[in-house]
Formats: sequence, C-alpha cells, structure tokens
Amino acid sequence: MSTTITFLGHGAFQIQTAGKTILIDPFLTGNPLASVSADSVQPDYIVVSHGHGDHVGDTVAIARRTNCLVITNYEIATWLKEQGVERTHDMNTGGSYKFDFGTIKLTMAHHGSMLPDGSYGGCATGVLLKTSDGNIYHACDTALFSDMKLIGDESLRVAILPIGDNYTMGPDDAILAVGFLRPEYVIPGHYNTFPVIKQDVEAWSAKVQTGTSAKPVVLSPGQSFTL
Repeated sequence: MSTTITFLGHGAFQIQTAGKTILIDPFLTGNPLASVSADSVQPDYIVVSHGHGDHVGDTVAIARRTNCLVITNYEIATWLKEQGVERTHDMNTGGSYKFDFGTIKLTMAHHGSMLPDGSYGGCATGVLLKTSDGNIYHACDTALFSDMKLIGDESLRVAILPIGDNYTMGPDDAILAVGFLRPEYVIPGHYNTFPVIKQDVEAWSAKVQTGTSAKPVVLSPGQSFTL
C-alpha cells in the first residue's frame, strides 16, 4: 500500500498511509490557499505541531465532528480537552509512539507556541513519521538548526520544509536544511499564504536541484505526491 502526501495550503498537509488519513496542522478556515474546507475532511488522526492559530487551525471543529485522535504535546492536548475534544494522545519533544499507521516522533523545532487564546502551548515541534513506505519529516514551523543532521540519519524519503522566511527559515536556510537532512525528496511549505511570506518557489526548487542531492517536489494546494 502506497503513502500519499497532499498539500492543503500553508503548513497543512494530509498523509494517507496504511489505510489511515493523518492531517498535520489543519489551518483551513481563513487560509486563502486552502484546497479543502474544514467540514469536508475526514481524518483518522490530526497532528498539531504547535499552538499558533495558523497551525491549530480547525483542529477543534474537525475533531469534534469526526472524533478522530489528536496527537500533540501535553500542553496543547490539555487545552484541546478544555475545548471539548474528547480523544487526544499527548507526547513531548523527543518522544515516539507506535500507532496503527506507523510511528510518530516529535522532534525539536525552534519556534514559539502560544495558543489562540493566549494560553501556553508548550514547546513547538516537528513531526517524524515512520511508515512502511519510508520516513517522512515535516519540520513544521522552525528556524534552521544543526541537529537536523541527526534527523537526517533517519534515512528520510521526504522532508517537508518551510521556506517562507520572516516567521520561519527562509529559502537559503531551507537549502542548508536539505543538506543536513539528506532526503530523497523535499517538499516546500509555509510560503505565499500572506504577502510577508511570499517566495519564488520555482527559483528555490532550481537551487535544490543544482545544489543538493534531493529531488524537489513543488505541490500546488490540492496536489498530491505518492511514494
């Protein structure tokens, strides 16, 4: 069974693997690039990387409607329960857990994590997903950090990296990240949603091709890539 990655716009991605559907950071309502609506998705799991509104997004509404399991850090899981989300699995940075679709490990990310109502959102994280089709790393919102080299030791098939700059690493640092991570494929995210993070993704893709060993995969919102 293959694994399919679909870009939903901004930092939101859908991963379908082992017969399960996982949403990561489902910011759909209010996202000008969103390719689907919050009431049309039917996930088995949601992973929330940190507390900012453009990443928590529609988690509460989707989880209430579908009763899916939300995987996130302890602080966000506690907050979600207060919002009426019944099923959560709390983790923390460096921890991993085996689910029925594969294993998730929360990695470090250098970023803030305040929740939409001002509550403390714990440490921001990235997501390392180990599937039967290979390992996928979604860096989520982060600056460049040298310990990405350790994540690269996980033999990544895919790295999903922010390239928007201003709030996260920009195109140049993302190229350095590709060198640290050494993935087979790299998918850009977290760009062009708002003017402040507008980037020339094709120029970035060309630099990946000429300056790294990875194959760039540029997805428009709604497009998918299958391993």
